[in-house]
Amino acid sequence: MPGDRDDEICQKALELLSDLCSKGEVQNENCLDFIYYFRDLTRPRYSDSDISVSLLSLVVTACGLALFGVSLFVSWKLCWIPWRERGLSPTTKEAQGHINPTMSPLPAQSAPKQPPTPVASAAMKISHTSPDIPLDAQSKTRENGVHTNPRMQRQTTEPAQGSIRRHMNLSNPDFNVAQFQRQDSLTGMGLGLGRLKPELYKQRSLEGDEGSRRGGGCGRLHFILKFDCDLEQLIVKIHKAEDLPAKDFSGTSDPYVKIYLLPDRKTKHQTKVHRKTLNPVFDEVFLFPVAYSELPTRKLHFSVYDFDRFSRHDIIGQVVVDNFLDLADFPRETKLCREIQYVSSDNVDLGDLMFSLCYLPTAGRLTITMIQARNLKAMDITGASDPYVKVSLMCEGRRLKKRKTSTKRNTLNPVYNEAIVFDVIPENIEQISLLIAVMDYDRVGHNEVIGVCRVGNDADSLGREHWSEMLTYPRKPVAHWHPLVEWPKRFKTSNL
Repeated sequence: MPGDRDDEICQKALELLSDLCSKGEVQNENCLDFIYYFRDLTRPRYSDSDISVSLLSLVVTACGLALFGVSLFVSWKLCWIPWRERGLSPTTKEAQGHINPTMSPLPAQSAPKQPPTPVASAAMKISHTSPDIPLDAQSKTRENGVHTNPRMQRQTTEPAQGSIRRHMNLSNPDFNVAQFQRQDSLTGMGLGLGRLKPELYKQRSLEGDEGSRRGGGCGRLHFILKFDCDLEQLIVKIHKAEDLPAKDFSGTSDPYVKIYLLPDRKTKHQTKVHRKTLNPVFDEVFLFPVAYSELPTRKLHFSVYDFDRFSRHDIIGQVVVDNFLDLADFPRETKLCREIQYVSSDNVDLGDLMFSLCYLPTAGRLTITMIQARNLKAMDITGASDPYVKVSLMCEGRRLKKRKTSTKRNTLNPVYNEAIVFDVIPENIEQISLLIAVMDYDRVGHNEVIGVCRVGNDADSLGREHWSEMLTYPRKPVAHWHPLVEWPKRFKTSNL
């Protein structure tokens, strides 16, 4: 083609000019630049694709070397180390503390008794857990007249050498088997060297002491009562307490006393806390304003507590004093000493509930009239409660029916005057009982139990007496105050 021919002629012309310029036959100022330009054109050039392929091959090579190094490391861990451990000689293993158990052969027949002969081994075992005894110790054993048959079948799996060495005192050159046997007989350890004795680690249980006191008293409380007729005040001096139970792990208690003049719970007095003692001396005086005519209806309630800085205070027990007019020398100064009775929980702050019972045998109708409650425990952050009463008709632990009163808002002394009626035939009146619970209504969440009380033949003293009085006087309402007790935590609230 003409175009190719022209390019070929131009290429040859350029080569000729380059040769002439390089030989110096042509003198021109642009000759040197022409030579350099022609050399650049003839120099080979690399494309971008060639450069990308080179970089990719470099990255692949680096990754391959890294994988190869990792595979070598893993192979060394998995293969070389176990192989090296298996390749250790028996003497090396003995130097490391006899890791593998060894068995010495047992003769097929009992050979005749022969004098002891030296053993070729470097050491021998005297028990399952003892270390090896050197040959010099064996020689001392033979000198002391103690012979040991070396050919005995024993499995010698060794524990850590440090603790056994301390027990057996191998560093002592005078150590021998007889000394070890005498030490075992004195300490009673025998072959159970290092065995734990649980009786040495038992802590004194406080619950056992507490359980032993449940049936009786928890110490004694000494106090003095006096009534000032001019000022109409009951003077109470708490002198001391004796033989209180220990509530702390140190074997002591931090006791203090709370005092109420029931049924009024708004006036409360408390002694100082006495640290780490079971026989505190208080010597503190408290005054309760009360009329002399009201004393027959009042009760003096002492609650003895153990102070705890980081948790709820534990109640030790309580003392209740009533019938003040029957006390000797009262209203003059009267010294008293009463046993502190065990109680599982402090119910003094829960309040009281008054209701009446009336039964009509002819109509088979049981009427419970909720009258009022007083001094209920505050359940809300506002310092009040929203109480209502729930009554359940129970038979042998099963709830047959339930009724409830209206809710009284923001009060601790609600007045209800509401009647709840159950139909109970006379044949079944002896088998049923009433479980009465005062609840705190909560708009968000579950309603909480403030306290409960029971009436019936299987109830406590006051509940049983109220029930018997109702049956004794039919068709007549019988009203009583009942103290509320705490609902056991092991029972669910839904069972009420």
